[in-house]
Amino acid sequence: MDITLIKTFIEVANTGSFVAACDRLYVTQSAVSLRIQRLEDSLGHAVFMRSKAGAVLTPAGEQFWHYALSLVKIWEEARQQIAIPEGFTKSLSIGAQYSLWPRLGFRWIDALQNDMPDLSIRTELGMADRMTRYLIEGVIQAALVYTPQLRPGLVAEKALEDELVLVASYPDADVNGPEGYVFVDWGPEFTHAHATALPHLTNAGLKFHLGALAADYIMNRRASAYLPARAVKRRVDAGNLHIVADAPRFEYPSWVVWRDDVDPDLALRAKAALKRVVQAAEIEQETDVGHIENMEDYDTGGVL
Repeated sequence: MDITLIKTFIEVANTGSFVAACDRLYVTQSAVSLRIQRLEDSLGHAVFMRSKAGAVLTPAGEQFWHYALSLVKIWEEARQQIAIPEGFTKSLSIGAQYSLWPRLGFRWIDALQNDMPDLSIRTELGMADRMTRYLIEGVIQAALVYTPQLRPGLVAEKALEDELVLVASYPDADVNGPEGYVFVDWGPEFTHAHATALPHLTNAGLKFHLGALAADYIMNRRASAYLPARAVKRRVDAGNLHIVADAPRFEYPSWVVWRDDVDPDLALRAKAALKRVVQAAEIEQETDVGHIENMEDYDTGGVL
C-alpha cells in the first residue's frame, strides 16, 4: 500500500477537513480527495463521512486509524534504521522551530554527540503544526516547540521559560502607538492576553505566522512586533532592535514533545542531555534578561 495514502488519511482525520489537510500537505484539494478515494478503494470501505462542515471518520475509518498510525510508524522506523550510517548503532530524529535551534537545538546535538558517539542524529525544521505532524508520522521522535499540540502517543515536557517582549527597529517607540506594528501569531493564549493588555493593537494591518523569522522583517523596516526575548537578545545587543518601554511582557515557555515509543534507554539519555543544556541556558538567560532590562533603561534615557 502507498504510504502517502495513509499519511493523507491521518492528516484529514487530524484536521477534520480536506481543505485543511491540503494546506498542511502542500498539495491540491483534488489530490487529497484522489488519495482518499484510492485508499477507500483499496480497503473496500469509506473511511470518511463528507459534509460541508468537514470530514468525520466512519466506523471503518475509526478502526483503520490505529492501523494507519502503526503502519506509518513501522515505515519510518524501517527507513531510519536502514539509513543509519556505518559506524553508528543508534539513531534519533529531532525537530525544532526556527528560534529554538540556536540556544537549545544545536547545543542538544552537541551534548548528545558527547554522551553517545555512536548515535546518528537527523534534524527537521518547521512550525509547531509541521512538527506535530512529523511526530505523529514518526518522521521525528522529539520536537522543540513553543506551542505543543498533544495527540495520542505524544508526551510534552516544559523545556525552558521565556517571554515575549515588544521590540522596534527604531529607538523611543511608544507602546501606545508603535509605528509599523506587526502582529505575530504566537498562539491562542498570547492572542487573548495581547487583546486584553493592548486592545489598540488588536487589529494590526499585518499579521505574521512566521515565528521568530519575523525579526528579520522588523529589523529591516521601521516596524515593531512581539518576539521571544532569547531570540532578539543579540539584535538588542547590536542596537538593531530596541525594547519598547513600558510594554507588557508575556510568558512564553518552550517545550519538548516526545513520542512515547522512543527506546527507553535512548530517551533517558537524551532527556538527561537536554536537561543539562536547559540548565546552562537558564543561567545565561538570567544574564540576558538583566541585560535586556538594562538596554531598555538605556534606550529610554534611564526612565522606566
